[in-house]
Amino acid sequence: MNPADRTITEILATTKVFAIPLHDEFRGITVREGILMQGPAGWAEFAPFTDYDDHACLPWLQAALDTAQNPWPAMHRTSIEVNTTVAVVSPDRAAELVAASGCRTAKVKVGGLDGGVLRRGIVNSLDADAERLAAVRDALGPAGKIRIDANAGWSVDEAVRAIPLLDAAAHGLEYVEQPCAGLDDMATVRRSVGVPIAADESIRRAEDPMRVVLAGAADLAVVKVAPLGGVRQALRIAEATGLPIVVSSAVDTAVGLAAGLALAGALPELDFACGLGTASLLAGDVSSARQMPTDGRLPVPAAAPQPDRLAEFEAGRDRTAYWLARLQRVAALLPAARINR
Repeated sequence: MNPADRTITEILATTKVFAIPLHDEFRGITVREGILMQGPAGWAEFAPFTDYDDHACLPWLQAALDTAQNPWPAMHRTSIEVNTTVAVVSPDRAAELVAASGCRTAKVKVGGLDGGVLRRGIVNSLDADAERLAAVRDALGPAGKIRIDANAGWSVDEAVRAIPLLDAAAHGLEYVEQPCAGLDDMATVRRSVGVPIAADESIRRAEDPMRVVLAGAADLAVVKVAPLGGVRQALRIAEATGLPIVVSSAVDTAVGLAAGLALAGALPELDFACGLGTASLLAGDVSSARQMPTDGRLPVPAAAPQPDRLAEFEAGRDRTAYWLARLQRVAALLPAARINR
């Protein structure tokens, strides 16, 4: 076994599985699960969502190993302005979350259609989205910024109809994140509406993230450390796009958020608030050092924090077995490692 393989094997031997409840359903889940692991550079997080297949999980593992093995790159700033994130909740709950966040920017999940769908007591419809945005605007005030995220949930026609309505409800949108799934559809929407378009899934789930730029599909790029393979790889992709960047979280614990903050700190230019103010979505955290925004900003840590509260959020036996089996399958796909467990 070569030294690199030995290091990876030693890191994978440190794994601990966590399960943290969410305050509100987010992306169809009510509990955030994943794995923490420790290497010579500190702790790292592997937490791809459960609808990702093993191959889609591979960059998430590469990102965790990179964080565990290597210190952060050089920083250009010591703190990051962040947005608060509002799930599909009632208008009153949305206003409560925004007011408590202290942030000047809010990212609001949308994607409702005519008629709507009832999910966990909340009607997800275009009218409900508009009411939620109006409540967020009231909570933020006229100077605050609102961005929306449709998670690729609209067709072109639905997006072209919904965006102006939601722009009016919010009294001005900063941008719309991933209104449609396909790049051609994104480009069509971008040409058809007066609100800037940001690409998220089109970058993090694409074999070639640069196709977003070549297709003229976006005005901004949303980048996340884990699905892009680590801080350094995400930094290279961000710089290569030539687009303004928004660094975002995948509903990470304090350990995962540290890597996102490191990426945001390392970018040469950062003109937009980042989607890293997601700690409030979790009902707890693996570290007592987790950071909540102060005046809408988070500090860039020197390294990921110690998960000193992990024992409070360790997953049960069945979920631990699920995650360890998943990790073993994904680790077997690592191109430069032969894991002997």
